[in-house]
Amino acid sequence: MAAEPALYLGLISGTSADGIDVALASFEPSPRLHASLTHAYPDSLRRRVVDLAQGDGRIALDELGTLDVEIGREFAAAAQRLLVQSGVTAHAVRALGSHGQTVRHRPTLAAPYTLQLGDPNVIAELTGIVTVADFRRRDVAAGGQGAPFAPAFHAALLGAGDRPRAVVNLGGIANITVLAGDGEGAIIGFDTGPANCLLDAWAERHLGRPFDADGAFAASGRIDRALLARLLDDPYFEAAPPKSTGREMFHPAWLEQRLQDGSVTAVDVQATLVELTARTVADAIRRHAPGDGPVLVCGGGVHNPVLMAALRAALAPARVESITARGIDPDFVEAMLFAWLARERVLEQPVTDIARVSGARGPRVLGAIYFGG
Repeated sequence: MAAEPALYLGLISGTSADGIDVALASFEPSPRLHASLTHAYPDSLRRRVVDLAQGDGRIALDELGTLDVEIGREFAAAAQRLLVQSGVTAHAVRALGSHGQTVRHRPTLAAPYTLQLGDPNVIAELTGIVTVADFRRRDVAAGGQGAPFAPAFHAALLGAGDRPRAVVNLGGIANITVLAGDGEGAIIGFDTGPANCLLDAWAERHLGRPFDADGAFAASGRIDRALLARLLDDPYFEAAPPKSTGREMFHPAWLEQRLQDGSVTAVDVQATLVELTARTVADAIRRHAPGDGPVLVCGGGVHNPVLMAALRAALAPARVESITARGIDPDFVEAMLFAWLARERVLEQPVTDIARVSGARGPRVLGAIYFGG
């Protein structure tokens, strides 16, 4: 009788900081999602995270240390909720991979760094599970961007054979993966720019809700071409990869600087932001993945029909569809990624495709291990 595959937990809160995605997964003989959930941050904690991530970076040491512990507690609570929900004991999980919460990402400074909060000591202590964390900083230390990590897992998840032309992740930030058709792995991947982070921030300001449900607010507006041109003029969009970005760059102040006299209505700004995401993703795919092969989409933006329609229009005649078409839950690909990275770490495997995408000097074994209680 074949042994049951090892189970791993993956946890991440992305750029949108709207909650912690948790995935229970196995990877032999192929990736499989066993259970998943999203654990919402308390409102006050989310606000502190967002303010820090898009602010000027000034924070009292006591607040930084407290946030690190509080986020760690929420990550542990999220993992414990999933175990209860799935009926799996902590002892049945070989390792837990925690991305943490990115609050600053500066890979291009003279002393480059990336900072994720969510103390892994707290997670290991509260869950009793071997916890792997701090994945990105080793890649940065090796000269890489420390992001995006998704392309390496997209290659593993989709396997060889009839691969799509590209995979798009529409989280707070959008990133793309270009996959070789012959199954030889990820060719290239990078952050293209904002996806949901500006859309959510603008919706929260004008609707009093954290996101534009079904894109209805954007659908009632029209694209302002002059504003779109000013947004597209940012040098980031034309920069060559490897490149990565986050809320510290694409935040409400970045948008405000380009609104100029404020003559564009709020609803037209939302429509223009949708077009910004679609255009920058499509431009990146055309530049780095020529042809009209299929494009698979994952991440929260896949549930926004207005954004998906804009992306289809921008990429026509290519077929653009949710990654659900391949039997994969679009909401938990990144959580599965960190379960997979935990597996690679405990097996002491360097992650080749991440180095190829990030520009690091070579593959590295990523993440630090914190033993469970």
